[in-house]
Amino acid sequence: MDAKPEILLAGANDTRLWGLTSAERVGRIAAAQGLTMAVGSDVRLPALIVNLAYAFDPAWLKYVAARPNHVVTRGGVPVLAHVTDSAAGEALFAMMAEDQPLGSAGSLILVPQEDAGGIVNDELRKRDTPFIERLIPSSVPALERASYFGAYKGVTDILTKYLWPEWALVLTRLAARWRITPNQVTALGALLCVVATILFYYGHYWPGLAAGLGFMVLDTVDGKLARCTITSSWWGNIFDHGIDLIHPPFWWYAWGVGLAAYGRPLDPRTFWICMGVIVAGYVVQRLIEGAFIVRFGIHIHVWRRFDSWFRLITARRNPNMIILFASLLVGRPDLGLIAVAIWTLASLLVHIVQLFHALIVQAQGRPVKSWLG
Repeated sequence: MDAKPEILLAGANDTRLWGLTSAERVGRIAAAQGLTMAVGSDVRLPALIVNLAYAFDPAWLKYVAARPNHVVTRGGVPVLAHVTDSAAGEALFAMMAEDQPLGSAGSLILVPQEDAGGIVNDELRKRDTPFIERLIPSSVPALERASYFGAYKGVTDILTKYLWPEWALVLTRLAARWRITPNQVTALGALLCVVATILFYYGHYWPGLAAGLGFMVLDTVDGKLARCTITSSWWGNIFDHGIDLIHPPFWWYAWGVGLAAYGRPLDPRTFWICMGVIVAGYVVQRLIEGAFIVRFGIHIHVWRRFDSWFRLITARRNPNMIILFASLLVGRPDLGLIAVAIWTLASLLVHIVQLFHALIVQAQGRPVKSWLG
């Protein structure tokens, strides 16, 4: 197995991005990717030299670390270089320290950021060109925006993708400025989640929706804050995703019970049919998604363009909340719950078709791979 490169920092930069200096940010990115930082300024091979005059998406460090003898440039200036030759390493270190453009590449492979094309990010389910920009005080707002949207999932639900990205950006900036941690944001969101459940249970749907909206926005903020400040953790991931996974059935049950207090109760038979369809449909959909990852190594939502489009509206929490919100606008939250049950069943059927279609494609000897690749 090839040795991992040791990271060597070139230059100096005290400008802060998300409250971190360039060196602090690179250190956190390196630690998250299992890379070590060099001690001193000696170029020990293999080395991954980083120009501190620039800020870049973490995806670039992972990209270069896996590609010996590659140099990523911005405007002709070397920003990241994975070197295995001491002479090349010393020359590149000097260029970066003096912030000089690269002259001759020699045997190195140049990757201009402007011409790199897309890089697939499996975790965020998207393909794009990650940012690299000079880090100076005047560029901080634009860089924070670029890093925030760089941390956004490309394939997600319609509300997360289109309704509150700008709201969540403001809250993410405030949280970073006030030194609020991602886990603290998750904890506040969890409290709002419980409050929404209680309000639904007693038929107080409008304040319940307000609390639920707050929770859903914070559910975006905690992840973006963790990625932008490079503070993701095992516990934070379990805490956040555990709440996301468990709470939806409780919301739908509380909504159904609250119909009596609201004055639109469902008869017991209809109520339990709806609950059975919604809960069973939700659980089976998640099991299918997990089985798809185990079998094919990709998320079901990134296989084909249709699958990514369907993720916008599939019967998960946020699209279901749109249905319930619309039903409340016309004063019929009872019909909203029935509609959620119908949509859950329809979405489950789509998932079943997706899984069996993929199995057929694989049986025919054709690859099941993401259209983003």
